[in-house]
Amino acid sequence: MIEFNRVPVVGTEMKYMEQAIKNGKLCGDGPFTKFCSQWMTKALGSRHALLTTSCTHALEMAAFLTKIQPGDEVIMPSYTFVSTADAFVLRGAKIVFVDIRPDTMNIDETKIEAAITDRTKALVPVHYAGVACEMDVIMAIARKHQLVVIEDAAQGVNAFYKGKALGTIGDYGCYSFHETKNYSMGEGGALLFQDDSKLEAAEVLREKGTNRSKFFRGQIDKYTWVGYGSSYLPSDLNAAYLYAQLKEADTINDKRKAIYDHYHEHLQALAEKRVIERPYISPDAVHNAHMYYIKVKDLETRTRLIAYLKAREIMCVFHYIPLHSSPAGKKYGRFHGEDCFTTKESERLMRLPMFYNMSLEQADEVVKAIIQFEDFR
Repeated sequence: MIEFNRVPVVGTEMKYMEQAIKNGKLCGDGPFTKFCSQWMTKALGSRHALLTTSCTHALEMAAFLTKIQPGDEVIMPSYTFVSTADAFVLRGAKIVFVDIRPDTMNIDETKIEAAITDRTKALVPVHYAGVACEMDVIMAIARKHQLVVIEDAAQGVNAFYKGKALGTIGDYGCYSFHETKNYSMGEGGALLFQDDSKLEAAEVLREKGTNRSKFFRGQIDKYTWVGYGSSYLPSDLNAAYLYAQLKEADTINDKRKAIYDHYHEHLQALAEKRVIERPYISPDAVHNAHMYYIKVKDLETRTRLIAYLKAREIMCVFHYIPLHSSPAGKKYGRFHGEDCFTTKESERLMRLPMFYNMSLEQADEVVKAIIQFEDFR
């Protein structure tokens, strides 16, 4: 069987996890937590990078630090994971969904400005599949209307827009290190930001509302409760697993791109026959091969293709159900403008198996099976 996903394993994870145990400090902000943060600041050019327990929690931190209040509006695409919206709903915000671009599946930057009202507080672009949104346009709109930009870069670690790492362009960037991501710690994430003035508040929030971080740096002789906070610190044991992978980031990236390129090259004939569409990468984007998807004619074709591949022991999946069509989406949000592409394109898209330890022979097996699908002959 060719699984859809497997947790990446580079081979040195146990070595670092054993070292974490020997260090005698498995709680948050141990040595490996710091190593991971330092990797992100150095390799990705972020001034600050705080490891968190999930991307969901990174988004929640960003929402709190942005001071989202009940009644505020936050603009984002509907084609995204629930956490993108949940983080702001928890603060009492109304979610305003706008349509996506059919080429990248990212938010349509030309639809954002019309959705802005006097209640709008933040824009949340989602870099789908690790392919950058049009950040220059989005940042210009945000500055014009004095809005905060929070990048949902859950899928965008080590991907770039005009030379800048995704997650480092807006006011805040949020990463995921879930087991389905390019680099994993099982469950985990990170909050990135460039403004030094945000650091103290972020550390207090992340450390259960205390100034514990200052205490460990020797800046104060004891720590105490100074404001609102929660427990957003991951275990150093998890961070040790992640650090093993970040040390091999280029190797992981190269392998995933090889699988991506294999799919892209060998599915070209079907694309030329117009029975499928392949991913589009804009000239300004450097993607990270987070996923490879194809689009087929319609929902019925996708359903048949997924079932056909499953019968051949190849696991492929569809992706998000648009949030605006969900019960919670209808309760907590509204769709601005016309849904031209969000629903239509979401029903056509399916993801192919993609993981670091996958072989090119397995990728070739997937390709051959798709080519033999009766609708494509």
